[in-house]
Amino acid sequence: MSASAGRPTGPRLDGVDLLRGLAILTVLLNHVNMRLFLAKIPYTAGLPDQLVATVFWSGQMGVQIFFAVSGFLITSTSLRRWGSLSRLEPPAFYWLRFARIAPLMIVLLLVLSVLHAVGLKDFVVPDAAGGLARALFAALTLHVNWLEATRGYLPGNWDILWSLSVEEMFYLFFPLTRWLRGKGLIVLLCVLIVLGPIARTVFSQGNEVWHEYSYLGGMDAIAFGCLTALGLSGRTLSRPVVRWLGLAGAALLTFSLGFSNLAEAWGLGSSGLDMTVVAIGTCLVITASAQSQWAAPRVLLPLTGLGQRSYEIYLTHMFVVFASFRLFKTPVALLFIATILGAALLGEAVARSYSEPMNRWLRKNRGRVAVAAHF
Repeated sequence: MSASAGRPTGPRLDGVDLLRGLAILTVLLNHVNMRLFLAKIPYTAGLPDQLVATVFWSGQMGVQIFFAVSGFLITSTSLRRWGSLSRLEPPAFYWLRFARIAPLMIVLLLVLSVLHAVGLKDFVVPDAAGGLARALFAALTLHVNWLEATRGYLPGNWDILWSLSVEEMFYLFFPLTRWLRGKGLIVLLCVLIVLGPIARTVFSQGNEVWHEYSYLGGMDAIAFGCLTALGLSGRTLSRPVVRWLGLAGAALLTFSLGFSNLAEAWGLGSSGLDMTVVAIGTCLVITASAQSQWAAPRVLLPLTGLGQRSYEIYLTHMFVVFASFRLFKTPVALLFIATILGAALLGEAVARSYSEPMNRWLRKNRGRVAVAAHF
């Protein structure tokens, strides 16, 4: 597959894996930080405010990066598989999403249900949130975000499923794009992009959870990723343009992550545009990576490795966060190191032993599974 199509010639793009690695790292740091924050351990005392914000409070930006990457990959993969979105086959599309997402998510829900039933601390869904049955229903019908916005936060391992609710709700309707003609799809994606910052501000109506977890508040990044894939399809950009786009994207991400306090002072946060900037920066870096076929230097391989297992790490990392916190409240540095290494190892083990083999098996045996389900 040619670089001019904006899609990888091999199974992966290093630039995309690097972005996903950065995203999952921010999530890991954020969730360890939250345990320390809730335990009122003042480990950041004396550190510069911006350093604390960048290193320990950037998880939401990491999820926004995930959304933009997801939009690009799903759209570019669909273009590669069917030639155009108008030829997309909904049953096949849904099955491919199911094969990738469902096996690990179902096992996670089973494990969480058992841990809730035995009353293990940190895993019990409170009655105020509707209990176990309500949480399971929300997870399986893609509205964990709505449940939390109306009834309060769920335990950590449940809470992370809010982002899957947003992402998979988008892809539930994605096959409808096959019936859009001309510029209809572009208009729809642009509408989602415009609504994103409005959803994070006006539509949230002061609800802290809905400000971060709303459907439209995350779908603008996915829409940016879709537009990036569509814009690159069949096009070759000149090297100088690719270079400048990559530098611009890196600058925007550096600004968003490294100067978030300044962005807040400029009103980007209060207007909801802070996440828009993250999505734009991510898509510019994706563009440069897809067009240049950039290869990551060896020093970045640990981060790209995290990116390659980002889904497995994301769904399982809270087990490691809770376990590490019980073992290493102090020294704090050891807590962070143990969590990152433990989450990486667990994600790798889960991917190799279960989620990847199941993904391959389900794709290969689609017809057989459908017949078995019928009977």
